[in-house]
Amino acid sequence: MTTNTHTIEITIEDEVMAGTFLAPRSKVPGVLFVHGWGGSQERDLDRARGIAGLGCVCLTFDLRGHIKNSPRQQTVTREENLRDLIAAYDCLHRHPAIDTQAIAVVGTSYGAYLSTILTTLRPVRWLSLRVPSLYRDEQWETPKRKLDREDLARYRSTLVPAVQNRALAACLQFRGDVLLVESENDHLVPRSTIMSYRAAFQHAHSLTHRVIDGADHGLTDKASQQAYTSILVNWITEMVVGARVGRMHQGRI
Repeated sequence: MTTNTHTIEITIEDEVMAGTFLAPRSKVPGVLFVHGWGGSQERDLDRARGIAGLGCVCLTFDLRGHIKNSPRQQTVTREENLRDLIAAYDCLHRHPAIDTQAIAVVGTSYGAYLSTILTTLRPVRWLSLRVPSLYRDEQWETPKRKLDREDLARYRSTLVPAVQNRALAACLQFRGDVLLVESENDHLVPRSTIMSYRAAFQHAHSLTHRVIDGADHGLTDKASQQAYTSILVNWITEMVVGARVGRMHQGRI
């Protein structure tokens, strides 16, 4: 399936975020990609192109305050980045080609953490979380860079009950389909954090948990990147095909 690509600007408060739409030429599922802390949309673009080719509208974008060595990185807060994510979601939701009841969010690390919270604010049918990080609810509006890393490491090393954390509580409420991807050698997001997320998805329609053997947090080797791409594309394909079959049975297509 051929796709159309065009760049956009997403205005949030008095700043602008760069984004890229990749869309097929009929109403189709939408997929929103959310990068991790200090990242950008660049690493999501190739995967988005592949998934757009399946018949989805994909939106990648740059969260504010994530450009390396930018002064803005010192001041951006979780609250601001959550508003960024909501603005990007709303931009995708307005796209004329998508089925607004079939939106997937694909988040990585910090972006995965924010994506769980998004599900309490906007409709999300499918949720993919790769190495989701976890933060205390306190200091929500403190600049992200000023959070105590040692305290975060201690917090993530424990099994956190869903009712004691905003992101995990969002997972507890979520009733869609979930993909949870873990890196075997992750020095930032330990297995205890992954299991906190896994335990929280008590009401999910389905939960798929995959571990990428030998991978680190950032997927720095090519084999790990390819393994993640394969896992994600296969899961999205399963979800999209399943949704289309369901619509056929309901006489919608």
